[in-house]
Amino acid sequence: MPITPAAADTDRTLKAKQAFFATKRFRQNIPLFIMLIPGVLFYVIFRYFPMGGLVIAFKNYNFHDGILSSPWVGLKNFELLFQSKATLQIIWNTLTLSVLNLIFGFPAPIIIAIALNEIRRNWLKRWIQTIIYLPHFLSWVIVAGLILTLFSIDGGTLNKLLGQWGMEPVPFLYRADSWIAIFIGSGMWKEMGFGAIIYLAALSAIDPSLYESAALDGAGKLRRIWHITLPGLRPTIVLLLILGMGRLMEVGFDQVYNLQNPTVLEKAEVISTYVYKVGLQHAQFSLTTAMGLFESFVGLVLVLSANALARKFDQGLF
Repeated sequence: MPITPAAADTDRTLKAKQAFFATKRFRQNIPLFIMLIPGVLFYVIFRYFPMGGLVIAFKNYNFHDGILSSPWVGLKNFELLFQSKATLQIIWNTLTLSVLNLIFGFPAPIIIAIALNEIRRNWLKRWIQTIIYLPHFLSWVIVAGLILTLFSIDGGTLNKLLGQWGMEPVPFLYRADSWIAIFIGSGMWKEMGFGAIIYLAALSAIDPSLYESAALDGAGKLRRIWHITLPGLRPTIVLLLILGMGRLMEVGFDQVYNLQNPTVLEKAEVISTYVYKVGLQHAQFSLTTAMGLFESFVGLVLVLSANALARKFDQGLF
């Protein structure tokens, strides 16, 4: 059916209005775009641009020749890595600590957020929030100092108490099992309060009338948490779990480096500390770049796998 002149005029008028409003919205959002520029520059300069240096993993890099002119060695660096028993132990240590962090550390902010949400006295809620948020703002150097003060075998607070009770001092920081427990516990103590902020924000979006209706129907507090709170948190939990899976091969350098000691190095040496000691202190940049690339590849595979699993329950990130 041919388009009449009137219909064509209407169509042009409509497109002109859409273009006008689009231009208007763009001009109104110019201050927001300007505020976005530093963030974009940060990721471009410190995240995307350095990716070009990954080619070092396939070269015998040296300062004299630089990245582009260093001799190409192919997969030799990866062969050297995986032929070493020490490297396999480091990867295993990283996975072990990360999985334990995920098992014990991931549910902690959820539990904290739900508990805070159930407190009805605002002054008490604010005080508890402040107390559990504060550790996040302490550096790991300070936290490690506190841990040494508590658990040191020579003069540690806990061992002094054991001595007063007639017990022998316990080398908490020099046994692998107790060191791992302290490592996991200190990480939870430092980050669980701050991590609960995201879940508290998600809880604020749940309709309060749902709780009122459930209470009228006779549902107790635990049943309301199970049937209303947790389903309301499910999208946030799945999102953070997928992101957490991507960091499964990462263990924070600051925490491990400040807590490890030669006695437990067999269990405490992880990829991040290996990269620092071998790459920076011994200048084996190609070898440690290969390790970092392997770590990133495994993280990507884990993210895609977790997201594929979440999509089966209509909760995928992408």
